[in-house]
Formats: sequence, structure tokens, C-alpha cells
Amino acid sequence: MPARKREYDEDDVRIRPGRSSRPRTRTRPKHDDAVDALVITVDRGRYGCVREDGGGTEVITAMRARELGRKSVVVGDRVALVGDSSGAAGTLARIVRISERTSVLRRTADDDDTTPEGRLERVVVANADQLVIVSALSDPPPRTGFIDRCLVAAYDADIEPLLCLTKADLAGPEQVLGYYAELDLPHVLVRPGSDLDELRGRLAGRISVLVGHSGVGKSTLVNRLVPDALRAVGVVSAIGKGRHTSTSAVALRLPPVGKSRKDPGWIIDTPGIRSFGLAHVSAESLLHGFPDLVEGTLEDQPNCGHTAADGDCRLDAWVAEGKADERRLVSYRRLLSSRAGEGDVRDNIAEEV
Repeated sequence: MPARKREYDEDDVRIRPGRSSRPRTRTRPKHDDAVDALVITVDRGRYGCVREDGGGTEVITAMRARELGRKSVVVGDRVALVGDSSGAAGTLARIVRISERTSVLRRTADDDDTTPEGRLERVVVANADQLVIVSALSDPPPRTGFIDRCLVAAYDADIEPLLCLTKADLAGPEQVLGYYAELDLPHVLVRPGSDLDELRGRLAGRISVLVGHSGVGKSTLVNRLVPDALRAVGVVSAIGKGRHTSTSAVALRLPPVGKSRKDPGWIIDTPGIRSFGLAHVSAESLLHGFPDLVEGTLEDQPNCGHTAADGDCRLDAWVAEGKADERRLVSYRRLLSSRAGEGDVRDNIAEEV
């Protein structure tokens, strides 16, 4: 008797799901065991970090996790690390989280906002509390144009400025301080061989960014504040090709003073930053660096650009009445012109005091 042919039904059919129908999830690991750390240097995709929980002082080499996407990591960022966080040679951790930044110090590549390069914003450092503007009183003479730019950048980032005047043995600070008298700008004077107690007191418990032109004594100041700065830079530079370039920022832990248990703070040396392009700062925000001129603009027409071409600008009368220094108005208008791309007005040709 011939075998009976089997009849199939739908239960016998197996359907393989297509790729597009496979379930997907955006669930990411929580990384509850991640270690909190501070980024102290960045070098070609490798990040030098130190633990913030007191679990060690070794520099941990880390890379950015793919799950962070295109989020940038800069010096000063507080991050979470997974993987090998021992800091031993040849080990590598991963940065899986970036904490919300309390402040962001930015600069623009150039002051010309008519070109893509001129509109390019660059984050200098994150989470800084203070911007220390280092300027010599002589050799080279102080450049108020550079100081003004730094002040605008600091106020725009909501960072407190501190003016550090070096080489006070060669010239007095009266002219510079007089120029900024209306701002009540905090300052410290530094002489060769003088103690740095006042400066250390202002740095304690903070993350401070140091900026200054070549020759003003910033490197000497850093080496005095952190006696083993050169050795520390050598350690953190080893995460890349073993060199510390003049375009990279590095955070250095200040040594404790005596037996004090107070946090001595951090300084971030920025050897490659000699100017701040301000194209990313609006014309109105530029006034943040000139609070002595703000009241003089209140009676202006809403569309007044406050430039020399605005014949009815109230600022001219404000200065004529002795309510502000004329040099301050000149500096403000210089920045306005530079931001608009009118001429090549750079910090290295700023007028001297």
C-alpha cells in the first residue's frame, strides 16, 4: 500500500525575520563601577586623566568610548572611566561619560566671521573657575588689547578674571591699574624672588587657566608654582609620542602649602593660546568686558552699533564727560571692528599702555 502523502499546515512553515525587523534597543550599560576622573591633557585621541576620589595619583591613559558619539573631550572635563584605571604602563581605560560642564572657555580661530575658519569655535578648557591673565609691566610692555580680549572671553564664559602683573621690579603698575580702575579688577604683583603667597591664596581650591604672551614670564611663574612642572609635563606627554607641543594645554596640580589640608587647586597652562578670537561673541556680549561703558549705552538708539561711524553714539559724550577712560572706548571699538572683519587688528599690534 503506497504511503499516504503528508499534508502541511501553517505550523510547519518557519519564517526567518528580515534584518530590518530584528528588535533593536538603545539601552546602554550603566557603568555603575566607573571611576570619576579629571582630564589633564589631550594628545591625538588619547586622554591623560587622574582619579578624583583619591584612589591614586598615577596618570591614567584613556580613549573615548564609541557610545559618546561626537562629543568632544577637553582638558578640565570631569569624566567617568571603565577598564584598567591603574595607570600602569601599557594599560588603557575608556571614557564612557562626560559630566555637565560648569563653564566653557572658548575662542574663535580668527576674528573674521565671513570665512568658515573664522567662525570655527574651539573649546579651550572646561570647568575652569578663574582666568589668570599674565602680563609683564615691562620688557615686553603691557598690552591692554590682549588683556581686554581675555576679559571679554572670561566674562562671556562666566569665569572670574585675575590680572597677574609680572616683572614688577622693572616698572610700577599704576598705569595699567588706572586703565582698569572702573572694573575693580583683582590683581597680584610678582617680582623675581618674591613669595607667591598672595597668588597661591587666590588659586587655592580652584581650577585656574593661565594665559599670556611670550616673554611675560608665564613659564617661569608656572615652574615656581609647581617646582616639578617639567617632570609632570613629561609624564602626561608620554600618552602620545613622548613630546609636549606648544599647542597643547596641560593641567598641573598645585603642591600643598606647608601642613595645610586645604585644596591647593589646579592650574592649566595654555602655551599655545596667545590671543582670543572673539567672532563667537556677540557685539552686545562684548560689553561684558567693558562694564564701565555699559551705562553710557543706555541712552543710545536701539540700533546704535556703538562704532565711530555712529555719529549719535552716546559713548562719545559719556567719555567727554569724564565718566570713562577714552582708551577704553577705543579698545571696545577696536574689538567691534576686528570682530566684523574690518582690517587686521590682532593682539600683537595692540596699543601699549
